[in-house]
Amino acid sequence: MRALFVAIACVALWVQFEASAAPAETPHSIALTGRVISVEEGPMEGVLISAKKAGSTMTITVVSDDQGRYRFPSSKLPAGEYTLRIRAVGYDLESPASAEVAAGNTTNADLKLRKAADPAAQLSNAEWFASLPGTDQQKASIRNCTHCHTLERVMRTRGDADAMVKIVERMTTYPQLAFPLMPQKLVAARVGGGEDPLERRMEVWRRQGQYLSSINLSSSDLWKFPFKTHARPKGRATQVIYTEYDLPQHTRQPHDVVVDSEGMAWYASFGEQILGKIDTRTGKITEYEVPRLKANLPTGILALRFDQDENLWLAMQFQGGIAKFDKKTEKFQTWSLPPELNGDYVQINQVAPEHWHVDGKVWLQDAGTYTVLRLDLKSGKFEAFAPFAIPRPNIYDVISDPQNNVYFTVLGKEDIGRIDRDTGKITLRQTPTAGSGPRRGMLDREGRLWFGENRGDRIGMFDTKTEQFKEWAAPTPGSWPYDVTGDKNGEAWAGGEFTDTVQRLNPRTGEFVEYLLPRFTNTRRVFVDNSTTAVTFWVGSNHGASVVKLEPLN
Repeated sequence: MRALFVAIACVALWVQFEASAAPAETPHSIALTGRVISVEEGPMEGVLISAKKAGSTMTITVVSDDQGRYRFPSSKLPAGEYTLRIRAVGYDLESPASAEVAAGNTTNADLKLRKAADPAAQLSNAEWFASLPGTDQQKASIRNCTHCHTLERVMRTRGDADAMVKIVERMTTYPQLAFPLMPQKLVAARVGGGEDPLERRMEVWRRQGQYLSSINLSSSDLWKFPFKTHARPKGRATQVIYTEYDLPQHTRQPHDVVVDSEGMAWYASFGEQILGKIDTRTGKITEYEVPRLKANLPTGILALRFDQDENLWLAMQFQGGIAKFDKKTEKFQTWSLPPELNGDYVQINQVAPEHWHVDGKVWLQDAGTYTVLRLDLKSGKFEAFAPFAIPRPNIYDVISDPQNNVYFTVLGKEDIGRIDRDTGKITLRQTPTAGSGPRRGMLDREGRLWFGENRGDRIGMFDTKTEQFKEWAAPTPGSWPYDVTGDKNGEAWAGGEFTDTVQRLNPRTGEFVEYLLPRFTNTRRVFVDNSTTAVTFWVGSNHGASVVKLEPLN
């Protein structure tokens, strides 16, 4: 094991600013404020303004109100010189903006916006899909293109149908943990879905290539369709503060982020054998190298979860096993699947260690065979459970209950399953929405299983006591929620995988608040820290090499 330590240092850089006198600093005083305006709209609500101190790896973001006013609290911006940026689809800053913050004073910096020179560079994946011509089936066929990079990258290609077919075929040789900064190759295809003849795959590639060549820049220098953009945040969605922590290397993909009782944020890199810890007070980052179990297989970690002692458990994907990180000793313990279960097609994406102390067993999942597995920690033996016959639908998440029975989600269909820990009996329940694609989730203290209906564009909830479902459509179509978590107040939080938004749901009223994230995020696992007075929301920016904390102000 090797520990890598990365400390965040802050240095000063001279920037221009306009300062105004203010009363002495108080806990509620404002360090930096101003108005956001444009010729087209005048004062602009819902513009995200980000401030980053030169040399720092932390960025603070606030949102302008209905008067176009933004405010950074003094508690968030210590004295220093800051570079400012904005997020408002269709707009750019008129000129580079900066501000100097002085202790005890309020700095004023008004921001003027102009129409964006390249609005295509600002579109979220969901906005691209809303804009594209074509059938729902055609759009669905290229949705996976956004896992490794944004759809913009595809839309700017100039290949004709034949060229795009070759690109699509090549893309199928990469696992989803690969991305342009760190490509990795698949060694073996999954076997759970049954035989996939080459002729059928080639036909799919041909249709995808033809569609992509009809909407990219192969026949003109401009797209032949208008852009459809989403409205900016309003009202409660503007009452929020974000803190973004840059990670040490651009190759870090923090697929899962969790926060412990000491306020430390932990992340696992989707494409690397890296477990990281962020001291959220100082920004100091410590990284640990996760042991490698298969030298010839792709690296990377997907699920990261705590057990009852807040030790961290990692699902090691193509490495064919799971790992436990003891926080006290800072050492890893690993378990590999036995040879008869451990082909090159194995992909251990999920692990559920929360209740292993009940019977000494840990649940996990294999995305290579679409089965659920269970490890007896004392004997080291694995059991396999196959809820479906081959060709099987994709089983995605495993979530243990307080008795260490396990619930599992069926991304390839619309089912929530349960395996009885004592009898091994498997029970399946179907969501109201057909083909909803339940992906990831959690059990709250009320026994409600929350999950993202990733293909149904909904938030789902299964009450394990009454065995009743409820569903809520995503407020912005095309969000495709990936994961959902409940908080201590009875609300549910989800991440829009394609919209760069966070959905906050009050299930009693059905009211949503939808927060726009400061940058392209590719949201996957979501986490709520219930130890804070007002809960805080955490998510990793899978393609931005950063971790984001969202603090609602209402």
